[in-house]
Amino acid sequence: MKDILYKYMSRWTSLNEEDQQIIVNEIRIEEFTKGTVLFRQGVIPTACYFILEGCVRQYSINEDGREVTSNFYTEEQAIAIFNHHKPDKSSDYTFVCAEDSVMVVGDLDLEKDMYHKHPQLESMTRRMMEQNFSQVQEEFAAFIASSPEERVKTLLMKRPSLIDRVPQHQLASYLGITPESLSRIKKRIQ
Repeated sequence: MKDILYKYMSRWTSLNEEDQQIIVNEIRIEEFTKGTVLFRQGVIPTACYFILEGCVRQYSINEDGREVTSNFYTEEQAIAIFNHHKPDKSSDYTFVCAEDSVMVVGDLDLEKDMYHKHPQLESMTRRMMEQNFSQVQEEFAAFIASSPEERVKTLLMKRPSLIDRVPQHQLASYLGITPESLSRIKKRIQ
């Protein structure tokens, strides 16, 4: 698992091997079983995560009491909540492991200390978040402008592994369609 971190740090920083090793040795890596809730909607998060292996689903409960899936996070993706603008700083989403997962766990209370100790880590995190934000903006604009069939085709092209990794009803919710529509579209496409 640590090899993934070394590869990732090499891509995002100019840290030498020794400095990378020091950071990796200070990082907490944990295993989570399928169904583990990382944090719940309405609760203040105390950690952020970086997925080394596995899949995490992001969802919220709408006014009708229905779960609405808004994202899936997989390998080499970070999970962080930017809710400092909210008076209560609580999460609008629940994050639950859709598979057994292995993740780097960052304690938000210790984040500033880590950045002070390792300035390139803060720079790396900022660049990762900038890229992620740009990607989310692009995907959201494409999602709004596309038909349900185009959304399924995009998913099959950009994230094909999700089809086999998550239940169809969660995938349909993520795509903004019913499970029945997803089945019909998949049959038409194939």
